[in-house]
Amino acid sequence: MRRFRVHLPWPWMGGQPPSQHHHLRLARRIHASANSSGARQGRFLLPGASAAALLMLGVLHAKRMYDDRKLVEQKERGIEPEFAPDFKASFLRLLPLRSMSRLWGSLMEVEVPVFMRPAVYRGWARAFHSNLEESALPLEEYPSLQAFFVRSLKEGSRPIDTDPNCLVSPVDGKVLRLGQLRGPGAMIEQVKGFSYPVSSLLGASSSLHDTKEEEDVSGEQTEQNRPEVSNAKSWWRVSVASPKLRDQTRLSPKRGIFYCVLYLHPGDYHRVHSPADWNIFKRRHFPGNLFPTNERAVRTIRNLYVENERVVLEGRWKEGFVAIAAVGATNVGSIKLLMEPELTTNSPGSSIIHSQPYNERVYEPEGTGVMVKKGQEIAGFNMGSTVVVVFEAPLSKAREDGTGSSEFDFCIKPGDRIRVGEAIGRWNE
Repeated sequence: MRRFRVHLPWPWMGGQPPSQHHHLRLARRIHASANSSGARQGRFLLPGASAAALLMLGVLHAKRMYDDRKLVEQKERGIEPEFAPDFKASFLRLLPLRSMSRLWGSLMEVEVPVFMRPAVYRGWARAFHSNLEESALPLEEYPSLQAFFVRSLKEGSRPIDTDPNCLVSPVDGKVLRLGQLRGPGAMIEQVKGFSYPVSSLLGASSSLHDTKEEEDVSGEQTEQNRPEVSNAKSWWRVSVASPKLRDQTRLSPKRGIFYCVLYLHPGDYHRVHSPADWNIFKRRHFPGNLFPTNERAVRTIRNLYVENERVVLEGRWKEGFVAIAAVGATNVGSIKLLMEPELTTNSPGSSIIHSQPYNERVYEPEGTGVMVKKGQEIAGFNMGSTVVVVFEAPLSKAREDGTGSSEFDFCIKPGDRIRVGEAIGRWNE
């Protein structure tokens, strides 16, 4: 029979009682070992999360550069991008983009070590052409990538156009589409070859529909702008009321409804400001998908802005109706309102079924709402996304023949870069 000798770590098992000094030495050894293990784990997790974030950012940047290069080549050949759904767009519907966006948001909230922050943020700025000189704080004071994304700017970085007869851009971004909405079934152009109803973007209860009905009643739409097919209610109101009201509007300024679609790149300033002095009456939150909103997605995903989660602010300014739709996107599930900080978007339990009613809140006092000034900060979201501005502006006085040219003129065109406070359009009284 073989015998094995086992050396026990506790000498008192062999009959020797432990001393008090031995207990102290053993406790110190265990405590030091635990601290060392915890420190090693902490040092591993934090750089690991930062490395994963940097790797994902690098992949996104490479894909963006590839897509941008293809688009530039097409435009140089005079090819206007058109709507053309493809397999990749269909595949996106199978991905859990909402859950992925929440995971991305959690990753962006991981605290970056102080010594790494300047290098990480400068790398991001080079990749997405951000101007770090405008940052209100030193780079070391932004604890995470999310805090860096939503950073404020130095005072005076965005001068606001003070002309009362102009609307200014609420965001830094690229102008995608703009134009005038005509007729009761007005459509916003997503891309050449496809449009979506403004009523679907803003909601069925939007007061924009009341505004357009009043225009139809007063005969402010010309025959060439009126659709051939209209419902019975609209036909009755126009046929009965317009002969009496048309004479009254010959000398009064007409008003039209305009829109402007602005895309925020990931490197852009991510806060949303007021385009004018106005009263915000309502807020609507539409749960939905979180598809990307870059140019490739716009050309391949049908009803992109209508399907995506979005928050709509609606009210009135001195010229009439105005609304801002902040549209979410992949990795941009978080849309924050300064006037309603408790609002939560992309919550795990929210549904993306389009038949589900949207959530609406009327701001008090009813009829007055929340008053904001031109250039005042009102909202913000992470990464890049899209903002759609729909507003009422004056047209020229009606002529004797019933025609009139638009007095409002856009100061921008599709493809232009614009910053907060710069004029979208203006007119002369």
